[in-house]
Amino acid sequence: MDALRSLPLLLTARLLPVVALATAGWAWTSGPYAPDDIEPAAAPQSNASPRPESGSGKAPESDKSPGAEKAPSYEKPPEPCKAVAASSVKKLVPNAKTAGKEIELTDPDRRRTCSWSGLKEYDYRWLDVSYEVFDSPESAEAAYAKHDPDEGKALKDLGDAAALASELTTKDKQQTREAVVVARSGNALVTVTYNGCDFDSRKAPSEDTITSGAEKAARAAMKHLAAHG
Repeated sequence: MDALRSLPLLLTARLLPVVALATAGWAWTSGPYAPDDIEPAAAPQSNASPRPESGSGKAPESDKSPGAEKAPSYEKPPEPCKAVAASSVKKLVPNAKTAGKEIELTDPDRRRTCSWSGLKEYDYRWLDVSYEVFDSPESAEAAYAKHDPDEGKALKDLGDAAALASELTTKDKQQTREAVVVARSGNALVTVTYNGCDFDSRKAPSEDTITSGAEKAARAAMKHLAAHG
């Protein structure tokens, strides 16, 4: 689907190891109001200004400046390589190094990405988790609207909004299936990509295998983000 192609540029580079492996056949792992019936005692007169009567209907002025409620929730992205527990990495990406590999980016205070890849016999898997922090929730919402696939499946109870989309592609008779989850929480976006293929059968894993794996990783990544808010 066309919407998936608008996702972060890192998604394009992800499949390069797949092509190389398929071509060369390499095996690697990588939250007192006084009662009304009691009259107050008469107070001695003074030069002080009288207090406003209760019940005047005038609320005290707020100390909050305009837009205070819309302040960003996150100052910077958390460590992406700690987004998914090692036990989950072992299941999602067999033979991968559970520590993952963080991708070097020009502005790590705004965006950070970690990837895991592994090959078990002929079965290949790739997973990456990306965090991106914006100046405001509105900016993050606008970015989410651009990445949210039109044909994606909405995911409940995952940040402020989340959607999942999957795609099956075939190149040189080799199938690859990929699922992408884009989720927003406050002023941050979480993008999770999970794909796989089999170099022996040249078939892709089932849709349920890939989509459920992507969703599991996305929920772990969102929990990790919330813990650092």
